[in-house]
Formats: sequence, structure tokens, C-alpha cells
Amino acid sequence: MTDTTPGARSGETGEIWILGARGRIGGAVAAHLAAQGLKPVLVGRENGGDRLRDTAADLGTRAVVVDGVDGMAAEITRQRPAVVFNGIGNYAETASVLARACMPGGHYLDLAADLTAVPRLLDLHEEAERAGSTLVTGSGFGVLATEAVVLRLCEDRPTPAAVRVDALASVSLDAGVVGAAFAASVIDTLTTGGRRYSDGRMATSRLGADLQNLTLPDGQQAKSAGAPTAELLAAQRASKAPSVTVTTAMAPTSPVMRALAPAAGRLLSIEPLRRFAVRRMAKARMKDTPRPRRHSWGHAVVTWPDGTRREGWLRADDGMDYTASVAAAVAAGLARSEGRPGAYTPGALFGAGLAERAGGQFLLPDTARPAPGGTVLG
Repeated sequence: MTDTTPGARSGETGEIWILGARGRIGGAVAAHLAAQGLKPVLVGRENGGDRLRDTAADLGTRAVVVDGVDGMAAEITRQRPAVVFNGIGNYAETASVLARACMPGGHYLDLAADLTAVPRLLDLHEEAERAGSTLVTGSGFGVLATEAVVLRLCEDRPTPAAVRVDALASVSLDAGVVGAAFAASVIDTLTTGGRRYSDGRMATSRLGADLQNLTLPDGQQAKSAGAPTAELLAAQRASKAPSVTVTTAMAPTSPVMRALAPAAGRLLSIEPLRRFAVRRMAKARMKDTPRPRRHSWGHAVVTWPDGTRREGWLRADDGMDYTASVAAAVAAGLARSEGRPGAYTPGALFGAGLAERAGGQFLLPDTARPAPGGTVLG
């Protein structure tokens, strides 16, 4: 542990702690905040602490070097930063521990985008309200890119009958190992299977269902399919629609993979096999890979009971770069006391405009009216 100084009440220091600051997104979030004149503090483990201190010095800030989630939570409780950004992953296990360490009065955000971690953090809403703390989960391309489109399409309109959202991130990858956090998310997607809302209730569906072959506004093509992602939950909360489906470009879309996915999920649900698969995948090496498409896209199709159908898009650049921009915008907003106590997804707290402030661009219909077959005429 290093550079630790005790604080008093939560947020008194005005600091924004960046947990996982050595990662691609954590480092970018810190740089965004420093450029705005805010006070990012880089937080990481003793393994690599010297590099963390050097990076902090380059940004004109300080580092907190501490091992383990419990150690980080203890330092948050002791030093009382204004905002904590959790970029260390494994959110189903880390989010609640770190969010509670921020209470009372401190604020928290993370990048969770799965149907285990996101609902678990949202369940802390009343606790956060009582503590005067704001918790934001899904503060990245995942969740916001589709949530924001749904919010815009549903503005000043009655509750729709059905919503479909498609998350089409385009991400460049750096050479290196896959890592445990990403490996666990891939395996857990297989073991969870698909999800959808039917008659207002979340129900199981086949992983890889609802296959989409989409022509994007820039003329490129993308495939996506159903998977258990938190975009589903955010879209339902934003629209209140009884029927909601979600697809993602990260889901298996080839006929072979879609056929094998259910059996693979059942097999990997056996815990020793799951742990083995995560360990093996985490050690796999990736090559430098350019992003597959020029842009990342969030997409939504909203249908009302009278047959009106509206479609909208949000365009962003590299999905990971956009995630860092979203997280920095959320962190800055929390540091400036622009939120309100409770637990939220980013669009629910800051509105659809957050997606534009982070660098996205909406492509939406100006008008819509019912037409035969549900086609939008504008």
C-alpha cells in the first residue's frame, strides 16, 4: 500500500478513484478525467505497482497500491473518495462490496453488462438512497448504446407493445492474453443461455435465437443473435414494454455454433468443468486485430399496439474507446453532484443525452405514423 492519507466524510477529497487503472479502459478513463481538470487517483495491485506510480506521475496525480477487493474496499472506506470507478471486472462478486464501501455519501460506477451483476447492483437502490450515494452500473457501450435509443424512441409516447435492441460493438483488440474476466464472461454467457421478456416477465430462450442479418446505416453488414445481456433489462425498464428481445454481435451466429451452444452450456454448468474452461481460455493469446466494422452501433426497433413502428440507431467508434468515454462522463457527472441517490443504469440517471455527450450520434426518424404491416412512414 502506498500514498494513503486518511479522509473524513465521503467525497470530501473530491477524488475519483480508478480501479483497474492499468487496463485499456481504466487508463483511458483516467486520461479523460485528467484532461477535464478532475482528480483521478489510480488504484491497482502491488504486482505492477511501479508502472502504476509512473503513470500517475505522468498524469500529475497519485497512486494507491493495494491487493485484493477487500483491501480496496477498506481503503475506500478509510480515504473516502468522491467517486469510485470499478474497472476490475468480475462484477457479480466485486460490485456490491465496492459500492457499499462508498456509502454513505460516496458514488460508484462500473462496466457490468450481464444479467447477474446488473440486477444485483440495482437491488441496492433503496440502500443507496438512504445513504445519499449514487450507484451506476452498465456505464459503457454495453447497456447505454441501446438504452439511449429506446429512451429517445419512446419519448412522449405511450407504452409500446414490443421492443428489440441490437448491440453491435466493433472493437479492435491488442495482442496479449484473453484474461480471466473476459474468459469468465464468455463461459457464463454459454451457461446462462438466452433471455427475453414475454408478457412482462423475463423468460428463458435459446442462446443464439432471434438471428439478425442487419444492414447498417453506413452500408456495412452485421450479424447478431440472442444472448443474456443487461441491454435486455435496461430496454424493458426504459420502455415498460411487455415483450423485449435483445441480440448482440458477441453471440454465436454461425449455424454450427448456434447448434452446439445449448449443449456446451449444459456441460460447462458443471462447476469443475467451468473453472477448467475459464483457466484455459484466460491463458489463450490474442493477436492484434483491427475492428471488424468502421463503427459500433446501438439499434432499437419499437412497436406500439396500433402498429406504429419506429427504428433508431446510435453510432459510435471503437466500442472500447466509447466505453471509456461513457464511463468518464458518468464519473465526471457524479463528481459534480449531477446524479441523485439510488442505483441506476446510465440512461435512467442521466438521460439519453449522455450517449451524445460521450461521443455518440443518434440516427432517428423525425416522424412516424402507422402504415400497413407496421411500416414507418415519415
